[in-house]
Amino acid sequence: MDDVVIIGGSFAGLAGALQLGRARRKVTVLDTGLPRNRFASHSHGLLGHDHKPPLDILAEARQQLARYPTIRLVSARADSISGAIDDFSVLTGDGESLGARRLILSYGVADQMPDVPGFAEGWGTSIVPCPYCDGFEVAGQHWGLVWSGPQSHNYVRLYHDWTDTLTLFADGHDIPPDIRADLARRNIPVVDGRITEIAHQGGHIATVNLDTRRNVAVDILFAHPRNKPSASLHESLGLATVDTPLGIALKVDERRETSIPGIYAAGDLANPLMASVTTASSHGAMAGIFAQQSMLV
Repeated sequence: MDDVVIIGGSFAGLAGALQLGRARRKVTVLDTGLPRNRFASHSHGLLGHDHKPPLDILAEARQQLARYPTIRLVSARADSISGAIDDFSVLTGDGESLGARRLILSYGVADQMPDVPGFAEGWGTSIVPCPYCDGFEVAGQHWGLVWSGPQSHNYVRLYHDWTDTLTLFADGHDIPPDIRADLARRNIPVVDGRITEIAHQGGHIATVNLDTRRNVAVDILFAHPRNKPSASLHESLGLATVDTPLGIALKVDERRETSIPGIYAAGDLANPLMASVTTASSHGAMAGIFAQQSMLV
């Protein structure tokens, strides 16, 4: 039996495995090899790895974990979970049954791309969600923001640290008059009409085509499509969740433990705020440490 089975082997899962491996705990990490940020050419803001391709960072992390004899990395998905604390059972897609005293769920989320030609093709390059991840490289340039709800008004204020030139695309949404007035006060133009296509000119530059026959070019476009967990294991377990403007996240306490004792969660799956590789790595390490401490006798 493993001490911990970690489901999801991106930044959060591997960070948790590292802490557990250094504590000489027996760990199996299950991973499907489809991290959320695989579309990005570079990852930013992670100390010691700034401006490296995210897949290269993960490959290096796996190589480093290989020096710990109690860590096993398995390329497989988890199909089901049963049992309770100190006696969990995980069935993989390959038919292997794994026993574990504790579990860490770090299988992340998948972004739900809108049915707009060019959106999925530009995701991670000319269309991005996170200024902390990509803002510095395009600071001072013309940014675009696709309105996705009231939270977009907060993004407007946030982006001011990077640029003074921002265009907001309503994309068919009704923006309240008081918010429009505030945007006008900030000299932020609002482009009405629904987005019909996004064309890409190479690099970050994107041209937003609208059903009003107007086309607006920006140096980078920020958008926040809804996302959903990459697996449904939390649903079958009945874990508590929290609603966010972009989807659901698993509810965890200050020790990263979910509503079921012995099951921890980390990464984008359990982060209701702005996700990043930095927070994913931090929360994954915390989940590993607290899972290890919970097994002390």
